[in-house]
Amino acid sequence: QPRPRDNGAEQRLRELIRAAASPQELLQVSRGPGLSSNLAALAITRLAHLAREQRLDSEGIRGDPRFQQLLCAISQVWNTPLVQLLRSLLALGLARGGPQVRSVEQEVLWRLRRLPLRQLVHLAEHLAGQGHDSPLLPEVLRKLELRWTELDGTRTVVTLMAKVGHLSPTLMERLEDKALELAEQFDPEELRRVALALALQQRRCVPLLRALSYHLLQKPAELPLPVSTDLLFAYSKLNFQQPQVLHRLSLELQPHLGSLSPAQVSRCARSFASLRWLSRPLAEAMAQYCLENTQNLSLTQLCGILVSFARLNFQPSSSEEFFSMVHERLQGQELELHLLTDVVWSLCVLQQPRTPHLRQVLSPEFHTRLKGDPSPRAQSSWLKLLHINATARLEAPGYQGPFLPPEALEGDRDKNKDKDRDKDKATPLQRGLREALPGALGGHELVRYDVSTVYGWDIDAEVVLDSDNKALPVRDFSAPHLSHSEGTKPLPPGARRVAVLRWELPQFSSRGRELLGRGSMARRHLRAAGFLLAEVS
Repeated sequence: QPRPRDNGAEQRLRELIRAAASPQELLQVSRGPGLSSNLAALAITRLAHLAREQRLDSEGIRGDPRFQQLLCAISQVWNTPLVQLLRSLLALGLARGGPQVRSVEQEVLWRLRRLPLRQLVHLAEHLAGQGHDSPLLPEVLRKLELRWTELDGTRTVVTLMAKVGHLSPTLMERLEDKALELAEQFDPEELRRVALALALQQRRCVPLLRALSYHLLQKPAELPLPVSTDLLFAYSKLNFQQPQVLHRLSLELQPHLGSLSPAQVSRCARSFASLRWLSRPLAEAMAQYCLENTQNLSLTQLCGILVSFARLNFQPSSSEEFFSMVHERLQGQELELHLLTDVVWSLCVLQQPRTPHLRQVLSPEFHTRLKGDPSPRAQSSWLKLLHINATARLEAPGYQGPFLPPEALEGDRDKNKDKDRDKDKATPLQRGLREALPGALGGHELVRYDVSTVYGWDIDAEVVLDSDNKALPVRDFSAPHLSHSEGTKPLPPGARRVAVLRWELPQFSSRGRELLGRGSMARRHLRAAGFLLAEVS
């Protein structure tokens, strides 16, 4: 239905409403005779804008009799002012259950099918941001799910993904399809918002992520810093590795690292570590940042950077200065149980532990707090304690104790019960090893598979070779690396234990064939325990 033409008086009144600079002036202007429903809606919308802009108390406006007259005047309002009116009433603090709001909501509900898509999007965005359930919201989402093919602008798609998509998985799927279609038109800021929306909703839509990555790489200009840091966070949150994008992000972040806050630097370090991406120049710059901003870095942020370096097996060139600073910051500090375990484990990975730290986490008072806790975080920390204990025994000659008691090292034996159940989940490399070794050595009794050691490391296969490199029955001999040895014989003179270690792709850095910190420490510990290593990848 076409809108009627404004007469001259109504047009002048419309201009006065728009020009009003204060609520009092606006309420006075709106008292004029012949105020139409649309002008009343416009006046209420303008009131909400002034109250927000001037940070005024809306209670005084709601109690003004002239405002009540405006509310009585809204009976027949066009579609666009109607949506704005609903937003304005809520912004002015009118109760959602009050008669005016309920009346406008009901009118909007009746008109949903006739609302232009742009108004439907604005309405969905507003209702999603209200923080409480609205009877309108499910219907608005349903209409958007049906009309998603009408979406044509990048801004609309990006806004819906960021603010509304989490409320409707069906709508989010449609928006992902539309974003894939429009990906070429996204500017860097829109690419950032889409990636963040996917990350915060844990939606790993690989085709869309690949498209975003491709079009991101086509942008010739340097990316703004917020775009770079948020994209890095999103990719790490979704565990999406795209080497060219990560290479570009690391190159563009490095010269601007000094302008980032300590929290941003710590988050970038953790993101790169999560993605197994080591850019040595950038990591060196992060280490230097820590040295230059020691007082600004919180201990938690410094610990996050240290743990990231350990995961990537990165030793700064200024190693002595860096770790002296770390030890100085840690001295006398009380860290949370799991964070302290992570920090000491990281120092062990990087071969920088000190006796006080080893004593602190290996003391009975500390490790008894972890024992028996079935949570995944506690199980991970317990395994790290086994690695720390192995470091204390194998790589710290001056360390006199305490150590984990023998009974505490038996927990990993139970994992063998699960390993038989997990044979169906074995990787092709793992299955190939199990099939090839008995034939190569001459029998199943000559190999011990899936060995859980007291050092916290699992060996894929263990073999004993005599001085002539002939395999011997492995279970006949004592095994100090096991919590319970099956055999009692000592190894013959010249005999050696061989540990077959299988390295899969996730155990290497994304950029090459360098083992991550965990694998590097396993290799060191097993060699120090007297094993020859046969590494397969």
